[in-house]
Amino acid sequence: MADEQKTKLRLEIAHVLFMDIVGYSKLLIDEQSEALQELNQIVRKTDAVRTAEAAGQLIFLPTGDGMALVFTGSVEEPVEGALQSSQRLCAQPSLPMRMGIHSGPVHHVADVNQRENIAGAGINIAQRVVDCGDAGHILLSKRVADDLAQYRRWQPYLHELGDFEVKHGVVVSVVNLYADVVGNPDPPERFKHGKSTALAGPGRSPLLIPLVVIGLMLVSAAVLAIIFAPAVLKQIRAGKTTAPNAASAVSSAPAIPEKSIAVLPFENFSESKENEFFADGVQDDILTALSKVADLKVISRTSVMTYAAGAKRNLREIAQELGVSHVLEGSVRRADGKVRVSAQLIDARSDAHLWADTYDRDLADVFAIQSEIARAIAQQLEAKLSPPEQAALGEQPTHDLLAHDLYVRAKFLNSASSFSARRRESLLEAADLLNQAVARDPKFFLAYCLLENSQALLYFYGLDHTPERRALVEAAVNGAASLRPDAGETHLARADYLYRGYLDYDRARAELALAQRSLPNSAEVFALLAYIDRRQSRYDDSIRNLQHALELDPRNWFYLQQISLTYQFLRRYADMAATLDRVLTILPNDINTRVTRAGVEMDWKADTRPLRQTIDEILQHKPGPAGGFAQYLVTLAFYERNPEAVQRAIATSPRSGIGVDQVVLPRGFWKGLLGRMQGDPAAAHEGFAAARQEIEQLLRGQLDYAPALCSLGLRDAGLGEKEKAISEGRRARELLPVAKENVNGAHMIEFLAVIYAWVGEKDLALQELTTVVHTPSVISYGHLRLNPVWDPLRGDPRFEKIVADLAPKE
Repeated sequence: MADEQKTKLRLEIAHVLFMDIVGYSKLLIDEQSEALQELNQIVRKTDAVRTAEAAGQLIFLPTGDGMALVFTGSVEEPVEGALQSSQRLCAQPSLPMRMGIHSGPVHHVADVNQRENIAGAGINIAQRVVDCGDAGHILLSKRVADDLAQYRRWQPYLHELGDFEVKHGVVVSVVNLYADVVGNPDPPERFKHGKSTALAGPGRSPLLIPLVVIGLMLVSAAVLAIIFAPAVLKQIRAGKTTAPNAASAVSSAPAIPEKSIAVLPFENFSESKENEFFADGVQDDILTALSKVADLKVISRTSVMTYAAGAKRNLREIAQELGVSHVLEGSVRRADGKVRVSAQLIDARSDAHLWADTYDRDLADVFAIQSEIARAIAQQLEAKLSPPEQAALGEQPTHDLLAHDLYVRAKFLNSASSFSARRRESLLEAADLLNQAVARDPKFFLAYCLLENSQALLYFYGLDHTPERRALVEAAVNGAASLRPDAGETHLARADYLYRGYLDYDRARAELALAQRSLPNSAEVFALLAYIDRRQSRYDDSIRNLQHALELDPRNWFYLQQISLTYQFLRRYADMAATLDRVLTILPNDINTRVTRAGVEMDWKADTRPLRQTIDEILQHKPGPAGGFAQYLVTLAFYERNPEAVQRAIATSPRSGIGVDQVVLPRGFWKGLLGRMQGDPAAAHEGFAAARQEIEQLLRGQLDYAPALCSLGLRDAGLGEKEKAISEGRRARELLPVAKENVNGAHMIEFLAVIYAWVGEKDLALQELTTVVHTPSVISYGHLRLNPVWDPLRGDPRFEKIVADLAPKE
């Protein structure tokens, strides 16, 4: 009967985060209750816990002096939960915690009250690991550390401690996880004075000792072999195992997964260059289908598109740069209602051709060809396919070729709009093309999803921040939901809408958790989560999520630019410069990145020379409008206090004005500021008055739009209308506090300080300025030292101290 009961044990691998309160037994009864309640609130508010709980992949277990969190998703989930909890606990020094993480077999049991509980080696070993630590430690079993070491983002966190003998003679290999602001870098006291051993002794392998304990829990070594054999085989296939005497995985470079692929741009062999979009569409649809297979690592579109079709390509180098083992190449020829698609799968490690085929069909069959190629690649890579993934490989985006062509063109415009002087025009054109696409095919699901993003970006960046535009965003989301309400793309589109349309971070996060379940290779999910993190001042989380996105899209220059912006808010200028240098390795001739990189010295050290030299070189080789760097050109001219250069820069700026994030300042504002700088009241008044029409247009139908109210307050301050300016500036600050949206919220404080300074309220100006310099923002040493907007405060010892405090210390 006992043997029969054993065979019914349903074992599964879980990832357990065990945490307990240090010194719990010394607390009074009411103090213990308060501590547990406080810990519970902190842990449950972390994103990792909320995401896993929403996905049904987390079980909470009380442990008396703490808790165990049993994650059934990925090994990264408990680590993220530990880091996020540790960050929150930094603000609670009265709650000393230690944590331990292990992955291992668990099984479901019924406790004395017949409630579901969890038992098994996964729980027990996690507890042994946490027992090794002191307050602040986040300790990992070696098994967890080896899994994490396959990812570049985790390697800097991992610090091996060695083997340690704990209860019942069990030896555990422990790794300390810490970074600058999380974890405890000091070795645990038990490792300083306890019984640490590299080997367990003669005839007593550390690998065998845990099996003794597992046997005590009615899990035999034979059962474990059955459980772990497939997992070990999978690791061997993925190149994730090391020989017993090999160097530690903690310090080794991550192995490239066996089941990984980059789908490179297909070459257009058609006579018409117009068909280049068609070839891009074929490649993109194959990539999109494969990216829904969780058993594959598929590199996202932005990275692969940097390797142009038709150029001589070193596939081995490309694969190494992208971190994949396989590459798919192809070509497309379209003519006279026919299409020929050729494709070949190459193992880039050996240059071996694993599969190739050519399809000659009627043009109307092109979507079926794409599905056949995707299925063939999944089969060649021996990817395990769930029924939904099997169905996804057969999905056709639309049956209307013209609608598909419109969609592909819109996708290009949408992605090219970032950091572009024509962002508004590009997004409007993309939206128009997508509206045409869904008019031709009302069931074109992906077109609705992309339409949501184009409309949402117009609204979010203040290019058309009107109720009418937000209604168009909602209509696109509803169009997608009506076709496929449970699709990952629908959840991603809704998350984008909630974030950009309402700054509703909690609901957006919940939608992203749902999206991730069916979009395992979507870098966009991690990127959007990172943007939300940044708006909520979770800067470390934001950087980590963008780095995770880069693992799926390693040459995505936009994600790197976003990381550089985060470093700018944190005033970590050396990191900002290094990140922009990485962008330039991908886009060496990108003008906007070159200008932004040169501008780092201006913010950091108030040195305008690198930016001036870079801009002069660009304009010498490409005279004409400043394009996307008009803001830098205007700013530089003001910082150098060169009236002629200011006038030229204003003349080349967009007619709508220059946006400082969402705060749009029309040409008239800059002309008014030039008049102030030159001490010419008449010119200043004329310029500020000219800005009236543009600012009132921003306020049309939305009198509570904080960035537009901020612009209005600055204009009225320039005109000397003190009461109106103060009222508008204060209202903008109230509508958009830093707690709600830290990027533009910081601008509301900054510009209210400017308003106070201009209308003679110096004390109030310095009060606001003191607040904003203690907030992550774009306020910098160079900005305060050089910008003429702060001239009314110069000479005041309080202002000069603020400037000096921001000066570089080296």
